Amino acid sequence: MSDRILIFDTTLRDGEQSPGCSMNLAEKVGLARQLEKLGVDIIEAGFPIASDGDFEAVKAVAKEVRGPIICGLARTGEADVERAGQALDGARAPRIHTFIATSDIHLEHKLRMNREQVLAEVDRAVRQARGYVDDVEFSAEDATRSDREYLVEIFTAALEAGARTLNVPDTVGYTTPDEYGDLIRYLIANVPDSGRAVFSVHCHNDLGLAVANSLAAVRAGARQVECTVNGIGERAGNTSLEEVVMAIKTRPDVCNGADTGIATQEIYASSRMLSSVTGVAVQPNKAIVGENAFAHEAGIHQDGVLKAAITYEIMTPESIGRKSNELVLGKHSGRHAFKDRLAELGFDIEGEEFQRAFKRFKDLADSKKVIYDEDLEAIVADSSIDSDDRFALESLAIQSGTSGKAHATIKLVVDGVARETTASGVGPVDAIFKGISDLTETESELDRYQVHAVTAGLDAQGEVSVTIHEAGRRVVGHAAHEDVLVASGRAYVHALNKLEWHRKRKPVEEPKGI
Repeated sequence: MSDRILIFDTTLRDGEQSPGCSMNLAEKVGLARQLEKLGVDIIEAGFPIASDGDFEAVKAVAKEVRGPIICGLARTGEADVERAGQALDGARAPRIHTFIATSDIHLEHKLRMNREQVLAEVDRAVRQARGYVDDVEFSAEDATRSDREYLVEIFTAALEAGARTLNVPDTVGYTTPDEYGDLIRYLIANVPDSGRAVFSVHCHNDLGLAVANSLAAVRAGARQVECTVNGIGERAGNTSLEEVVMAIKTRPDVCNGADTGIATQEIYASSRMLSSVTGVAVQPNKAIVGENAFAHEAGIHQDGVLKAAITYEIMTPESIGRKSNELVLGKHSGRHAFKDRLAELGFDIEGEEFQRAFKRFKDLADSKKVIYDEDLEAIVADSSIDSDDRFALESLAIQSGTSGKAHATIKLVVDGVARETTASGVGPVDAIFKGISDLTETESELDRYQVHAVTAGLDAQGEVSVTIHEAGRRVVGHAAHEDVLVASGRAYVHALNKLEWHRKRKPVEEPKGI
């Protein structure tokens, strides 16, 4: 058995199902490029049948990212598999990942099929997928609540039909490490000729056990782990990529000498990029990538770390690509230095987007004494304008004080035409949002408004996240600026543009993943 653990990243598919984490095409392609730098083995780029947007994203990632295997998810239905095959056309190394539920709970209440019908469906779907690609993965949805003997039948059928990877998902985060490890061992021992397949695991974090369960599976013989950056995903999320990778790297003694091909120094950049794209911050005490992950406040800890870091640090910040929060650039820095620093942070931008970012950097450098990495990340996120954007904030002016209502004069470009209005509200942000809402004629509703300082200091940029929803779709817009009111307006416009992008690509239906 190989000691190499394949890392299957599903940030762009299962991760995007996390409320508010939907991404547009440019954001998905940019994140896929960073995942390539990170060294993931497989990128699950989307669910092509789900919507035109998902189809476009899988097709674009397949065309532009040439290193990892590019995967598209499909249920076992003929239309799903066909759509996935079409989306992956042109990929250097394509994979179709097809799945169907196997637990009696799902068979009775969701599929309304019997076991024999599901077996036949698995055989047909895998053979159909093999007509498009050589690399087929099959998943038994809700495997951890399925009958073990029936799972052996299911995986045997998938293997005989041509699947190379057999995935055992803990779809609802139900299992525990000992139980899961035992299941993996049972399947490897009882599926005939199981050595021809890679056994994979896909764990959800409903009981907070996704990483522990994945590691137990690795010890039991699984050789592919499906995970997401920052652990994002439906409900409580998925197995956290950074946690499972660093656990394997830090404790090879308990992982039977297993290792991954991940470039761990790209972990922090990947985490920061995802947070920047989605506007969803990582909790401060998050393992590996949280703000406090390498912080030592207790005096006894500080004393020990100063004498020898190994006393309280089991890994170094540098091992995940995390540098100290220090001055990196100043107002005299040129384009080359700026671009090099962005590349170190995982951003590869060109053309007009780079020019906008550089101008924002120069403007910020004139008004802010110290510029940190977090400032640069905020600049890039704020400078990204998609060609599909319907709305652009051109200017705003605020009149506000301790007496009376606030007034905002908003100038917005809508479909290339300038519009202007004045709105009043109980405060400046309320007035700004009402004005933008009037000009865009949106029917969306505001769920959440958050603002925080990007870095320390009175001159810190304000980073604003705005969560809105419409017709069951929830999106997060974000922006940063020295003036928090400008950032608020831009964040709201960003969210509206995301909503418009998804509206243009209406879902065929709302399929759930594994």
